[in-house]
Amino acid sequence: MPAEPDLDDLIKLYFRLSLSNKEILAILAHTNHIVISVRTLKRICKRLNLFRRKNQSDLEEVLAFVQHEIMTNGQMQGYRWLHLRAIQQGLVVSQDSIRRIIKLVDPQGVELRRAHRLRRRQYRCRGPNALWHMDGYDKLKPYGIAINGCIDGFSRYVLWMEAYITNSDPKVVASYFIKTVSGIGGCPERIRADRGTENVSVEEMQMFLRRNHPDSFAGERSFLYGRSTANQRIEGWWGILRKQSAQFWMNLFQTLQEDGHFTGDFLDKSLIQLCYLNLVQDELDEVVNTWNSHKIRPRSTDDTASGRPVIMYSFPELHSAEDRLKPIAMEEVNLCMLECTPKGQFPCDETVFELCCLLMAENGWDDPADPFAAADLYILLRDEIRRQVFD
Repeated sequence: MPAEPDLDDLIKLYFRLSLSNKEILAILAHTNHIVISVRTLKRICKRLNLFRRKNQSDLEEVLAFVQHEIMTNGQMQGYRWLHLRAIQQGLVVSQDSIRRIIKLVDPQGVELRRAHRLRRRQYRCRGPNALWHMDGYDKLKPYGIAINGCIDGFSRYVLWMEAYITNSDPKVVASYFIKTVSGIGGCPERIRADRGTENVSVEEMQMFLRRNHPDSFAGERSFLYGRSTANQRIEGWWGILRKQSAQFWMNLFQTLQEDGHFTGDFLDKSLIQLCYLNLVQDELDEVVNTWNSHKIRPRSTDDTASGRPVIMYSFPELHSAEDRLKPIAMEEVNLCMLECTPKGQFPCDETVFELCCLLMAENGWDDPADPFAAADLYILLRDEIRRQVFD
């Protein structure tokens, strides 16, 4: 078994997540069963050189970080989000400094990000795990990458966000659900999804796991169907995802298409999957980590809980709420696992993958480390395969 992280490592991790001292103490006590005083925490932070305002990072280092982010998906992000990303990268910098730098280096982007707000119906949820919202995201699907995600209604904590070659196979979607249920040791009170066939296995498994519970939402009442556009929580998060990540990939893939490097056929989609699927998943993980640890501000228009999703999900009592997670038998979870299809070991069609590996080895082409290196590799592989097939 891996060694348990020591107190210093835990404090570094929670500090990098931009948690307050109060939140660090709460999660240490609840999750790690470590109780220390505020004074002790401050002393440890000082010894580890963890400061929120003192010892500000070099301006050139911060400027380089912002410029790098703006060159990629950061061009879609506001200054609060980018500030949290900077803190998670170990920089010591104020929100105001990030705001000023963004305004200096990307004035056009600042204007483009000025949002228009819509008045929506008020949302009610009794606590974490009372209602999960799941859905598929198809904006990258024309290029061969399909996303499926799930968010907790009360806390807005993202439970999973997966990129793969499909989000319409019900057994693949079910694997995300069962993996999450197994990891947290329970299932939600209810799940909401649209009527797509991709959700039928999750529906069956949720009802199976909830069939013997005594509450009023057990059994068939534990799964709700509705229109995708009315699935408010996950639809709202898709807007966040597009702003923080997906629009960048859409622009990049559209450029390949406009330049004549993508026609949408089987080979092109397979090559996009080969070159980009892991990069997209890595960025999804980053966006989710940042989202789950960022602070949702209170709004005067409704009385839904505000705070950090990870804290609201883990400590509902701070918001006068109750965790609605329902107990499960692991034998039943294991039975459900047998009906799932986890992600395959190849990011694309196996034959295309093996051919590309041979070409990369023969020509000394490396795995891409960033989106632009991936574009170069994609074009090289595409041209070489088409030359061998059609010449």
